[in-house]
Amino acid sequence: MNSPHLPFLRQALPALALTQALAVAVPALAQDGPPPAAVTVVTLEAQDVTLSAPLPGRVAASSAAEVRPQVSGIIQSRLFQEGSTVTEGDPLYQIDAATYEAQKAVAEASLAQAKAALKSAEIEYNRQEELRTRNVVAQQNLDSAIAARDSAAAAVKVAEANLLSAEIDLERTQIRAPISGVTGFSEITQGALVTAGQANALTTIRALDPIYVDVTQAAADILRWRRSGSEIDSVEEYDQSVTLTLSDGESYEYSGELSAAEPYVNEDTGTTVLRLSFPNPEHFLLPGMYVQVEMPQGVVPNAVLVPQQAVSRDRRGRPMALVVNAENVVEQRILNVESDQGANWVVTEGVAAGDRVIVAGLQKAAPGATVAPQEQASSESAADAADASNN
Repeated sequence: MNSPHLPFLRQALPALALTQALAVAVPALAQDGPPPAAVTVVTLEAQDVTLSAPLPGRVAASSAAEVRPQVSGIIQSRLFQEGSTVTEGDPLYQIDAATYEAQKAVAEASLAQAKAALKSAEIEYNRQEELRTRNVVAQQNLDSAIAARDSAAAAVKVAEANLLSAEIDLERTQIRAPISGVTGFSEITQGALVTAGQANALTTIRALDPIYVDVTQAAADILRWRRSGSEIDSVEEYDQSVTLTLSDGESYEYSGELSAAEPYVNEDTGTTVLRLSFPNPEHFLLPGMYVQVEMPQGVVPNAVLVPQQAVSRDRRGRPMALVVNAENVVEQRILNVESDQGANWVVTEGVAAGDRVIVAGLQKAAPGATVAPQEQASSESAADAADASNN
């Protein structure tokens, strides 16, 4: 017997079968969906970072002396090789000394004459003193003998001074090096007439070890670093060594240190001069060379170095990075960038040690998305990571 519900059951069975088929197909479709995007990450570490600023500078001799004659005369000979190293006191030039030898001889004769006069005056004084004790001579005669003796003694001193002056002039006919260093070109030749204290130097001696580097720094930068002392430690508490980059881009093998700072700001440029001292045993650095100095400005404690390819800017211009959390979900972080150091940014806020920042595959990641992070290999260069991020 036919049931009154049979037509309804016949219509419902196909719909029920379709519903069961869809229930089985939906998980299958979910399992066949796209996998999480693969990205390259770098795990950050915290460390004390020394901030530095590149400053232009010029090399200067630690000391320099222009050699000038102190007596007049004819140059007989040059006693040094141009460009050679000399020691303080080494002879450089010889001036014709005949005139000064004669002056010395005259001074010696004058001294001998003065000593003879003094001896005669002393004899006369002794004689007058003896006669006075016998009361056979007037006091006036004794006073005259005393005055003659004292005058003769003064004449001896004058003659001694004249002899000393003549000896000094004679000694100065041999011009000696006032300092130790390297000589420049000789500006005078044999047979030339020179005068005492002339304007033109005979040669210049420069001390090249150690060598100075004078750099200029903006006064505004100095004020900024000093005012940030609450956040940035003073560099005086840390290594103050300074590195040098030559004009060809190569680094100088020796490190230097701050020697002095000029307590004055140039009114026209708004800069002050810092003087650095560098060892220069091979005389590799020469006065006048242009160099660039990496000058330490301060130390940021517990800072994080974030690769530059991991940092971008949002629409407001703020630096940001994408971080992969423990659940492999991408998070966006706003950073506080203190400075740059090589291929990294020095970051004090926004990320911490242990965070994983995305350096490659940024186009495939978005905040809230699940990704498959892979740690960047130590041998992978920053350029390779940057190329991968653009693919």
